[in-house]
Amino acid sequence: MKYKAAWLAVGWVLASMATQAAPREQRPAGDFDFYVLSLSWSPTFCLAHPNNEQCSGKGYGFVLHGLWPQYARGGWPASCDTQSRLSADELAKGALIFPTQALLKHEWSKHGTCSGLEATRYLQATDAALATVQIPQQLQPFNVPGHLEAREIEALFRESNPAMGNHGVAVICKGKVLSEVRVCLSKELRFAGCPKSVKTQCRDGDIRIPVQR
Repeated sequence: MKYKAAWLAVGWVLASMATQAAPREQRPAGDFDFYVLSLSWSPTFCLAHPNNEQCSGKGYGFVLHGLWPQYARGGWPASCDTQSRLSADELAKGALIFPTQALLKHEWSKHGTCSGLEATRYLQATDAALATVQIPQQLQPFNVPGHLEAREIEALFRESNPAMGNHGVAVICKGKVLSEVRVCLSKELRFAGCPKSVKTQCRDGDIRIPVQR
């Protein structure tokens, strides 16, 4: 009986370890709930990456970070087809949307391959998503105040996009500095309410909005 109990205990431990080591299940490409359109505030990125191609005096404000398939309960699919590569024509089309080719390739590999769309259609969807969101006039490059509260940035986006609703945008900060704005969109690229997994991540009070130099 002692040996039997010991073997049962060992079996339970091994089963427990296997359960903990099992990777999180990922749905097939195209099986997701909504998109997040991520817009990066370029001057903040360039503070940390001054030699990046994006930061060569082009005067960017918000630039496309990516169009990300998401799960409503939190999390997202990633790198669904690591063998998929962009053609020369697709690279050329993507260059009109993304600030750098390196970012384009990364975003297609990590997020675009999980959209269930071919590369050309994913780029078209990304372009359409960008056209859906109007950047507030107060947040155009060289026209920004030095500081705003996150809730004020949210309000500006809602005012410029009346169909967005009260919970369709999130502001992301790095420390006390504006980093990104994320907009929730349906799979049909209409404004959608963000679930709890997509929320503003900034401290209370004013946050700094760097300007491009």
